[in-house]
This record gives sequence, C-alpha cells and structure tokens, in this order.
Amino acid sequence: MKKLWSPWRVKYIEGFKKGYECIFCTKPSSKKDRQNFILKRGKYSFVIMNIFPYNPGHLMVAPYRHIAGLDELNIKEISEMMSFIRKSIKILKKAYNPDGFNIGVNMGKTAGAGFEEHIHFHIVPRWSGDTNFMPVIAETKVISEELKRTYSKLKKHYDKSR
Repeated sequence: MKKLWSPWRVKYIEGFKKGYECIFCTKPSSKKDRQNFILKRGKYSFVIMNIFPYNPGHLMVAPYRHIAGLDELNIKEISEMMSFIRKSIKILKKAYNPDGFNIGVNMGKTAGAGFEEHIHFHIVPRWSGDTNFMPVIAETKVISEELKRTYSKLKKHYDKSR
C-alpha cells in the first residue's frame, strides 16, 4: 500500500479537538491578509481562501459580523457578499478555467458547517474528472497546487478589480 502524506492537515484535525476560535472573526481583525489568505475586503464582508480546500481555488465569502444565519444578514451584507461571489466566479474562470462551480452555504452543524456560528459561502471550482479513482477508491483527495501559489495567482486578479 502506498501512503500519501499531508502533514498540513493535522492543524485542521487538532484544531477541532482542542476547540477553536472563529476564523471569520480572528483572521480579518489581524490585518495580515497574505498570511491569512484574505484576497479581498469590503465594507461588510471579505473573500478568504479555504486552507483545507476541496479543489484549488476553493474560496469563502463571509460577513465581518459574527452571525449564524442567512436570515440575520442585512441587505447591505447580502448585496456585497453576492457581489463578491460573482466577482470570485469571474476571477476563478480567468485564473483556472473550471468547467463549473459548487456554490453554497452550510447552516448549522447538522448541515456540515465547520464554523456554525459564523455564516459563510463556499465557492468551489470544478473540472470534469476532478472526482477520479483517488477519492472513490482510496478515500484520498489530491490537491494539485500549494496554497501560497493559489493566493498569488488569485490576488493579482482581485487587486485589478474594483
């Protein structure tokens, strides 16, 4: 049997064992955008890379306010977040040329939310054949691009956009 090592995932596993702070509150308040993989900031929300991605370019859009539900967002937050989702799709198309996207929100632990108390949208670029034998047979997902490279690739597009 061959082994694939992904030691960077231990942070994810250990974080949930120890308890965790809300990344959607702590990351933007630190003002270290490159270190925290924050690609774009708005007045009410921001775009951040998922550091445990399903695919390269897996992004999240979250409000600054620490709220759990879609029904708690005000119209300004919703409008800006939808604008960021739209902009992110355009940028991901330019940078990666995906065949499609999964876009969604998991509200509540039962729905799969890792940070159930802070609503956020996922934007996952998809390619034909990106689900191959590895996840199906080996229960292993291979991410083909390192996070810092993805950040640099996407950041230049966000910087050019308004």
